[in-house]
Amino acid sequence: MLVKQSRNADLSKGRNLKLALFHLGSGMVDVLATGVWNRIMVADLGFSAAFVGLLTGLRYFLAPLGVLAGRYSDTHTVGGYRRLIWIWLGRAMMAVSTVTLGFATAELVSRAQAGAADAIPWVIWLALVMSFLLFSLGSALSGTTFLALIHDRAAEHQRGRAVGLVWTFLLLGFAAGGVFFSIMLPHSADAGAIGFTAQSVLNLFVVTAGVLSLIWFLSLLGEERRNSSASASASNEGLSLRRDLALVWRSRRMRFFLYYLTLSMLFAFLQDTVLEPFAGQLFDMGAHVTNRFSAYWGGMAIIASFVVLYFAGRHPLFTNGNLSRGGIIILLLAYAVFALSSLGEARQLVTPGLVLLGVGLGIWNIGTLGLMMELSPNGRAGTFLGFWTLCVTLARGAGVAGGGMMRDLVLILSGQHAIAYGSVFCCGFVGLLVAFLALRQIRQTDPGASLRTDAEVATVLSHSME
Repeated sequence: MLVKQSRNADLSKGRNLKLALFHLGSGMVDVLATGVWNRIMVADLGFSAAFVGLLTGLRYFLAPLGVLAGRYSDTHTVGGYRRLIWIWLGRAMMAVSTVTLGFATAELVSRAQAGAADAIPWVIWLALVMSFLLFSLGSALSGTTFLALIHDRAAEHQRGRAVGLVWTFLLLGFAAGGVFFSIMLPHSADAGAIGFTAQSVLNLFVVTAGVLSLIWFLSLLGEERRNSSASASASNEGLSLRRDLALVWRSRRMRFFLYYLTLSMLFAFLQDTVLEPFAGQLFDMGAHVTNRFSAYWGGMAIIASFVVLYFAGRHPLFTNGNLSRGGIIILLLAYAVFALSSLGEARQLVTPGLVLLGVGLGIWNIGTLGLMMELSPNGRAGTFLGFWTLCVTLARGAGVAGGGMMRDLVLILSGQHAIAYGSVFCCGFVGLLVAFLALRQIRQTDPGASLRTDAEVATVLSHSME
């Protein structure tokens, strides 16, 4: 038995915007970890992209803990709150880890500038690993429970708009983070070959932790009413989970959606850890330039998202399926442009690639999030959204880590950065093409887009009880 929605009042646009500010901070901290810190470690300090990718992708592999937190919050309260306590706890852990990561990274920069990069104490490596472990655990605890809070706060007809605005603010966080971090980490001629000082790195991480903590706290303040008792029983939780997983596999429509969701997330983010080092090592672009990459593609994604949100519901062509297909096609073009830029060493193609990447991500995410809502049956939305989120998180983590690993492996075999980065983009293109074919199977299974997921649930569950 799943918990009932705790607040049935309509979610006003003002409240929706307030909640969406939460993901403004999420986008900024994501840029800090996978963009700025990744660039510093790989391109400026010369560490392995595979090692860095594993650390930044660790939070994706801890996603199952988020599912457990979400299911626990469905049936239990802590201090009278079901969702809020887990979200604030997780974000506090992320803020603390950001500060410790700043101290460890600043020490690495200081040693590199002093010519002592080969004598790094083990405690620094331990600090890096523990920082990302704490960061990842906090992300897992707060991510799923925040999505559950959005589901609780919005009426059924408002959930598409609620999730769309939250996603758009995540993109806004990417863009704002790119600008903010480039200001906080300016190029300094006195800093030597690295281009910035250890103190500026430390200031960046500490100030960011404070700003994001304030954003997260204010966005969630007053968004959940205190209740002394839970309204659901966990006695059949294991049976319910088994039935839900059986439903996904036995339904052809959901099975192909699972293929599409996993493949598209994996290969769309294969570029995540290599994009900025690619520009830095192949075209000698400085950190003050590559730090703005997230602002470039994020800005285009925001524009595309707002356009889509405006026309969705006003024009029959702007369905979730059509948006998903259009987004994948644009992402395929983006990967093709980046592959040509790398293999042909054509610097002038980097900017067009960033524009296509942003537009494709914006359209693709709005459509895919809508499909996630469509394929989450009434009465089981929390469980299914948690499962889809788990698949997304694991696939994205594999993409983030896999991109760095592939780059390192091909670089060892070929000895050429152009081939190493080009192979990553070519692999992403092929993977997205397969995801697109899986998406077409969903359309063929449901050509009229009229199949009711609730009816499908009832059918499969009735068979499972026979």
